[in-house]
Amino acid sequence: MRLLQILMLFAIIGVLPACSSSDDSNKPQVEESVDTLYNKAAAALDAKQYSEATRYFEEVERQHPYSKWATQAQLMSAYASYEDQRYDEAVIALDRFIELHPGNENIDYAHYLKALSFYEQISDVARDQFMTQESLKALETLIRRFPDSSYSRDATLKRDLTYDHLAGKEMEIGRYYLNRGHINAAINRFRSVVEKYQTTTHTAEALHRLVEAYLTLGLGFEATQVAAVLGHNYPGSKWYKSSYDLLDDESRQRILDERGFVDRTIESIFKPD
Repeated sequence: MRLLQILMLFAIIGVLPACSSSDDSNKPQVEESVDTLYNKAAAALDAKQYSEATRYFEEVERQHPYSKWATQAQLMSAYASYEDQRYDEAVIALDRFIELHPGNENIDYAHYLKALSFYEQISDVARDQFMTQESLKALETLIRRFPDSSYSRDATLKRDLTYDHLAGKEMEIGRYYLNRGHINAAINRFRSVVEKYQTTTHTAEALHRLVEAYLTLGLGFEATQVAAVLGHNYPGSKWYKSSYDLLDDESRQRILDERGFVDRTIESIFKPD
């Protein structure tokens, strides 16, 4: 992010003539040359005067829509809004840039910045996860469309964290249902974690909670199946130990003696209903 900003500013310094800027934010905007406006925008951005920078970048596009700097100004205006935590404005500007300039050399960055605008708004698991879902969609779009982009690696890391966050939300709801005796509702949540988010840090606990839920319903065979999967995939985890301790001696012995039982269970438990 910072590197891109610095490179852009160096490009401006190298191409456009130097000019001074003054604090005229309260004055009516008069017609000015593209280099004057762009340098004012760059100076405001460098000074972290993000609203001012946005205004000047927008003036570049308004006053000089056919200049080579107008397209770049659109993207930099969105970046200034992002830095100012005006994320809704940033997303609107980025959607417009993506629609108007799908072949631009910085289009991958536009998708990345859009994803970040949602990602920065992800709330804790106790709240609505709309922004988490939007962030995930934007990150997956970038990864799918631009797999070789320099931003894809970070996008992949953030996508994994986003999946973990969504799984955490499912776990919170599942525990809530389990503690209040809504066992079937809890099972649906824990199964969702196992099926949709099985690469996250919550999978082992989700399997253990399924063992608890099935045993509560008196479904010993199903509980043993899930415990077998848990032991096969997370043999040293505290969750497997807790599940193993909940089982009766016959069920424990079945897990230890019947290797094929574990193999069949892995296939069945991960298969969608």
